[in-house]
Amino acid sequence: MCMALAIIAGPRVAVAHPGQRAGAKRSSGRPGRVQLGIDVLEQEKFAPLRGKHIGLITNHTGQDALGRSTVDQLSHAPGVQLVALFSPEHGLAGRNDENVASGKDTATGLPIYSLYGDARRPTDDMLKGLDALVFDVQDAGVRFYTYTTTMAYCMEEAAKRHIAFYVLDRPNPLGGEVIEGPSLDADKTAFVAYYPIPIRYGLTIGELAQFFNHENHIDCDLHVIEMKNWHRNYFFESTGIRWTPPSPNLRTLKGSIVYPGLEILQNGGVSVGRGTETPFEEFGAPWIVGADVANDLNELHLPGLRFSDQPFIPVSGLYGGRRCGGVGVRVTDRAAVRSLRLGIEIATILKKRYPNDFDPSKLITLMGNQQTIDMLVNGDPADAIVNSWAPSLAEFGATRRKYFIYK
Repeated sequence: MCMALAIIAGPRVAVAHPGQRAGAKRSSGRPGRVQLGIDVLEQEKFAPLRGKHIGLITNHTGQDALGRSTVDQLSHAPGVQLVALFSPEHGLAGRNDENVASGKDTATGLPIYSLYGDARRPTDDMLKGLDALVFDVQDAGVRFYTYTTTMAYCMEEAAKRHIAFYVLDRPNPLGGEVIEGPSLDADKTAFVAYYPIPIRYGLTIGELAQFFNHENHIDCDLHVIEMKNWHRNYFFESTGIRWTPPSPNLRTLKGSIVYPGLEILQNGGVSVGRGTETPFEEFGAPWIVGADVANDLNELHLPGLRFSDQPFIPVSGLYGGRRCGGVGVRVTDRAAVRSLRLGIEIATILKKRYPNDFDPSKLITLMGNQQTIDMLVNGDPADAIVNSWAPSLAEFGATRRKYFIYK
């Protein structure tokens, strides 16, 4: 096995508002608790990458504490030759909701190779002449979020060609303590389902890279440049870093908390708020009576959550232009929320109230676990479904601890 692992740390820096390109001025700032991997790399004066020709896998979320893009920072880093850019789903700017074509970055003149278009993996031509790949993308902490699969595919291609792989670590926005949901069936791997882990896995992107590298036997030359001052009990609000929506519909921190549980419902014919101002903070359908479903959910007294009758009309996406009976989701205690439990409770209510409209068998793509789907179809209670996950969660929980970087 020719795998190597390095974890590199550095001093603390101030955190300010992201979103600007290099050279942009910030109007105000405040000290932040967390220093990102890109900030550590800057403090190291880019020493791990000096003398290398590198490809950067990133998007609009790749920014340092001062809001300077990782593209700009690496393109001006002394002794570093940035050769190519690679973009995941939604493109370099994070705005597209369909396949993205390759192109050229107007600021640097570098080629942008889309990994969400004709290719999902970097090819020989894309990787020609590279000594290292660098990954700097904010993920959502959810198994079916495709940025993590893009990272894993790139790790696999790097391993085949003996190209070093660097992950600039970033916070898991859902924290690093809670794991939740069914584990993926081994025969259901796909672009939204890279490896058999729970839906909510509680690892940073760097820790997840270590997990994939060892557990899936990728054995790439992996280097994780760790954060400073991040702790497992931190939600994103605890970091002192401004939230940059990682994709067009995952706009708010409130939405990110319940996203894992609501998103699984969409394939069953439920709008999760796409095409509205508050995706993942509401759900509904033309056939739903929002007041009834909200009452059912409130009677469960789910920790950290309250629900209200909230009809809406999406301007696009599922049921675009149609009035949906809707339910508003309010997070009162983010640490108490169990989003996959929420998703299962909603699914069982919809199956009972609207058996002719809601088909839980269609949730398999993102759920990725046939036992869970069978229990939903059979009308098993939510408690039984959630309890069925316990053995696989215990096994994963023990395994993932081997890859912890942070306490």
